[in-house]
Amino acid sequence: MYLGIDLGTSAVKAVLLDDDQTLVAEATAPLIVLRPQPFWSEQEPESWWQAAESAVAALRRDHATALGAVRGIGLSGQMHGAVLLDEADRVLRPAILWNDGRSAAECEELERRVPRLTEIAGNLAMPGFTAPKLVWVARHEPVVFKSLRRVLLPKDYLRLRMTGEAISDMSDSAGTLWLDMAARTWSLDLLAACDLVVDTMPRLVEGSQAGGYLRADVAAAWGVPAGTVVAGGAGDNAAGACGVGVVNPGDAFLSLGTSGVLFVVSDGFRPNPGEAVHAFCHCLPGRWHQMAVMLSCAVCLTWIARQLGFADEAEALLAAEASAAAGEPTPTFLPYLGGERTPHNDPHAQGVLCGLGHETSRGAIVHGVLQGVAFGLADGLDALRAAGTQIEQVSVIGGGARSPFWGRLLADALNVTLVYHSGGTVGPALGAARLGRLAATGEDPAAVCMTPPVSAIIAPRPERVVAAIAAQTQFRSLYHTLKPHFAGLAAGGSGDLA
Repeated sequence: MYLGIDLGTSAVKAVLLDDDQTLVAEATAPLIVLRPQPFWSEQEPESWWQAAESAVAALRRDHATALGAVRGIGLSGQMHGAVLLDEADRVLRPAILWNDGRSAAECEELERRVPRLTEIAGNLAMPGFTAPKLVWVARHEPVVFKSLRRVLLPKDYLRLRMTGEAISDMSDSAGTLWLDMAARTWSLDLLAACDLVVDTMPRLVEGSQAGGYLRADVAAAWGVPAGTVVAGGAGDNAAGACGVGVVNPGDAFLSLGTSGVLFVVSDGFRPNPGEAVHAFCHCLPGRWHQMAVMLSCAVCLTWIARQLGFADEAEALLAAEASAAAGEPTPTFLPYLGGERTPHNDPHAQGVLCGLGHETSRGAIVHGVLQGVAFGLADGLDALRAAGTQIEQVSVIGGGARSPFWGRLLADALNVTLVYHSGGTVGPALGAARLGRLAATGEDPAAVCMTPPVSAIIAPRPERVVAAIAAQTQFRSLYHTLKPHFAGLAAGGSGDLA
């Protein structure tokens, strides 16, 4: 039996996987995001720990025997977050998250300090990455920075609480801008640019290797054997790839979570920062991957559901409204609720609904939101193709994989075939459990990280692809027209006449 724990942005999910790779049970504990200022996105690390304990406790209520048979634990988590600890490993401030946009100026500063940054790290400096956040803290919170003794990523804070050890894996650490991506080790030059040293950073292991062992007190509280191995684990996308069997060069998946990700495996380090494409280490040895990332994906549906009075019932809104609006004029939606990465690298980009009229129905608005996210992902796919990556079909994971209607829109906009798998909505937690198994057994990753059974296939509809191309042209034009105004609007340039 193997336990996978995924620290997401909106929830912590825990799953139990048996030796036959059957999902035995899953449990979820919600999280909230703090937004004390525009462009800020933070969470309290203590809330992650409480949510993890809550999720495991829920498993224990109904599956105590299975938990007692756990041989390995895997961790996955939201990437790029900055957890700042003092010399006693006490949290110094709320963690700054992946979708925080405050450090745009610090990105420019980093690129001035290290002209070879993109060559070493393989990526542009973006506010979402960890390194610019530390430059921001040093500049704006010098007392905090002076007390800093350790920097951890979100999932690795859970590991610290579970094992007492500061360890990270290659895939998650690749999103910091401190990793020498080709060498798979910390870069002294990139750390020095942030006034940091190697001793500040966790020890690095591969995701399938041992990354600590469960402390006796935690094991007793969770009902798991003491000393159980905790795998190095992975960033959420690399873990999701292991869960859906995307581990060989050319394999690809589309993740429809809070963020949206197109992920393609490569057998070497192949950066393309010019198109804001990410080039990261995979969580398995000798593998890398490219990613196109949009910051607001399924969260756009949550947002519009809340605005239209459906509270958190995003799926109910989709089922009730979107398909009913087929054939109606569809508003154009820019899905940049918190800036954007691929391909724009624009922290000031904002969400826009354009084309509303008296006759616009609620369903047409929902349809427009889903279509806008699909076009944002299509922009990312074009950036990958510009880098020489060819994708004809992708596996689909994440909460958005539950919607066949959205799947049809996505297949048409991307002009690729979407493949859905059993357990695909479990996502990174499943991959984390598989990594826990690899750490415990030492098996060949190819024998464990297999593709789950196919549950559905959605192919693009040729006539809809033509229509999607025309609508996407308008979508892109709207962004480029409004781009010069976004920074001023974000700073309050629209004014307040109240």
